[in-house]
Amino acid sequence: MNVKPLFSIITITYNASASIRPTLQSIEVQSCKNYEYIVVDGKSTDDTLAIIEASQLTPQLISEPDNGLYDAMNKGLEMAQGEYLIFLNAGDAFHAPDTLQNIADSIGNHRPGVIYGETAIVDAERRFIMMRRLKAPEHLTWRSFADGMVVCHQAFIARRDIAPRYDLQYRYSSDVDWCIRCMKQTDELFNTHLTLIDYLNEGETTRHHKASLKERFRIMCRHYGYIPTVLRHVKFAIRHTIARCRGKY
Repeated sequence: MNVKPLFSIITITYNASASIRPTLQSIEVQSCKNYEYIVVDGKSTDDTLAIIEASQLTPQLISEPDNGLYDAMNKGLEMAQGEYLIFLNAGDAFHAPDTLQNIADSIGNHRPGVIYGETAIVDAERRFIMMRRLKAPEHLTWRSFADGMVVCHQAFIARRDIAPRYDLQYRYSSDVDWCIRCMKQTDELFNTHLTLIDYLNEGETTRHHKASLKERFRIMCRHYGYIPTVLRHVKFAIRHTIARCRGKY
């Protein structure tokens, strides 16, 4: 008999009334109900809280000023009681109504340190744009991120007991560092071979692209060394140029 894990689904919001509904709806329709839902709001001044309260969900909710996205994520970590953490930000959604059920079925009674899968990119109208350009590797290790963030943060599900706090010295890319540090804590990383998340094609990293890239470089140097990181970034630049020429943004 399979015992389903308890998932802690954590959503960070701030004035997200234009994007929060698809996120809430994707949680409401999950066939697997073995989850707790946590919303950490940065003291929104729009209708975000009213929309959440009008949903079918009854999240644990706090609304107070914070020191940025990752400070809010740390608050969510502190509130979480589940075995696994899923960060599903406003605008992002589970790919299908049976996503949680499929994750639980795929691992059975095994409890790997990290569970991961693929990500679909959608626009604000929830129309499919493309699959994420970086495909999840068959066998993920902490060294895999040396070639870029090959698994989207939302499709990276960490067991809570191995998850550190987000490092607040990084304002835009602390999720990259967090995922690497999670992976360093476990040798058991499970590929679901499923599309787990519909990712909204915008966000803090997109709006602050240059600052994010600078932080990512620092993070890569921290974990993989300076010279290897410089050489890989030359490769990244060539890959990005080729992708632009082919129309793959």
